[in-house]
Amino acid sequence: MRAYLDSNATTQPLPEVVAAMTDALVRGWGNPSSVHRAGIDARHAVELARESVARLVGAQPREVVFTSGGTESAWLAIAGTLDAMGGAGRPAALPPVLVTMRTEHSAVREACEALEARGRVRVAWVPPAADGVIDLAALDAALAEHDGAVALVSVMGANNETGVLQPLQSIGERCRARGVRFHCDATQWVGRMPTALANLPVDLATVSSHKFHGPKGVGALWVRAGVRVRAQVVGGPQEREQRGGTENVPGIVGMGAAADAAAAWVADAAGRERGAALRDAFERAVCAAVPDAVVNGAGAARLWNTTNIGFPGLEAEALLLLLSERGVAASAGAACSSGSLDPSPVLLAMGVEPRVAHGSLRFSLSRLTTDEEMRVAADEVPACVARLRRSA
Repeated sequence: MRAYLDSNATTQPLPEVVAAMTDALVRGWGNPSSVHRAGIDARHAVELARESVARLVGAQPREVVFTSGGTESAWLAIAGTLDAMGGAGRPAALPPVLVTMRTEHSAVREACEALEARGRVRVAWVPPAADGVIDLAALDAALAEHDGAVALVSVMGANNETGVLQPLQSIGERCRARGVRFHCDATQWVGRMPTALANLPVDLATVSSHKFHGPKGVGALWVRAGVRVRAQVVGGPQEREQRGGTENVPGIVGMGAAADAAAAWVADAAGRERGAALRDAFERAVCAAVPDAVVNGAGAARLWNTTNIGFPGLEAEALLLLLSERGVAASAGAACSSGSLDPSPVLLAMGVEPRVAHGSLRFSLSRLTTDEEMRVAADEVPACVARLRRSA
């Protein structure tokens, strides 16, 4: 690719990550639950990686539960909370309430919908404002309406499609005031911004390795000390009986290496400032060349690496294919929704007009993104838009 701008879907593993995983496959292949030397060495590698992830998120190692990725972590947070709480604190005839937003990643949004369809929960959907930020007055109303019945509030830190940041402190304080647990999908935040979960009013947080230059297929759930979740993958005592199954040692080791590199990178604000400057310059160039382009979520604070631009009257899929032919990688929303002809439910929930949502693309940078990649994209995006409009 001439310009890879799909880093919210996945990032390139770092060379040190690949080297650490290769070593774990070649030399550290023991079962970490075994008591012989090979098993002890594998266990040591897992625990070192746990310490690295804990440092990255500003927590204690014993609070980190390794999983297969962000989606499993979100399910463990939500379903695990429901199972751990049982029926305490509400009438027996009523299922508990989950409070969330329709702008959440499908790992949360569809989990809530599935649990509601099974009769396990009632979901209270809190609307966002037009910029994608949660309506705190509506959150207050939902918590008051379902007082005593809310099992969990789940709101993401940084939106995967628009980069819009949510006021986690304000949300968490409201949850604390009512004794409600707060889960944050921090998948897009961790590894890109300084993180100190222990200092936030958050109880559970989702982390995914491949969003910060680690391997796919491995993630973590941060569970604050004293908070209980019941294992959803059973059949073994691994991960302090919170997630059964032999640990993915090479993946966990790779995640640890990626966490160490990310922690060093986020400690210096210069990298984030450079990335934000590249993103902003790209937005200005595209909007100057395509005057009716719309930057979705532009009125809110956003993650430095993400922009979502709508091109009214176009189909995102056609634009993506043309850009790909020209060597530019982007997306029309979450990677797990790729191939859908429907506009993004996140954008529709924000009130974006369907003719804009249908033609909206997400461009997401990483700390490896170059000036040349952004120059290529700034040239190719308007050219491809113009070509499609001519053909239409």
